[in-house]
Amino acid sequence: QVQVVESGGGWVTPEESLMLICTASGPILNCDEWGWYRQAPGKQRELVASFGRDEKLTLADSVKGRFAFSRDTAKWAAYLHMNFPEPEDTADYYCNATCTLLVGGVRRNSDWGQGTQVIVSS
Repeated sequence: QVQVVESGGGWVTPEESLMLICTASGPILNCDEWGWYRQAPGKQRELVASFGRDEKLTLADSVKGRFAFSRDTAKWAAYLHMNFPEPEDTADYYCNATCTLLVGGVRRNSDWGQGTQVIVSS
């Protein structure tokens, strides 16, 4: 019942920045947990950033100091700010959200979106 769409990917050099966007939709009251994941070719999907209901942000060690997270509660959107990207960040990026539905106050995790591809190369 909760869907997400990822966007904002593309080709970027290590000197540039990129902002990925995750937008949730459905019969939503609010979304208060978010996760950004990535999957590089031939590798397993890994967690990049998570934002919990307690508003605690956790970043993977590989992106600390380079990536940042933000959200817009009014738009049911979350963002991954990719600063100082490295070729090792090349991957398909996915997000998920945990949202409270309008009816019954039930919390639901979103389905996986299609992802957005990021290629980092000079």
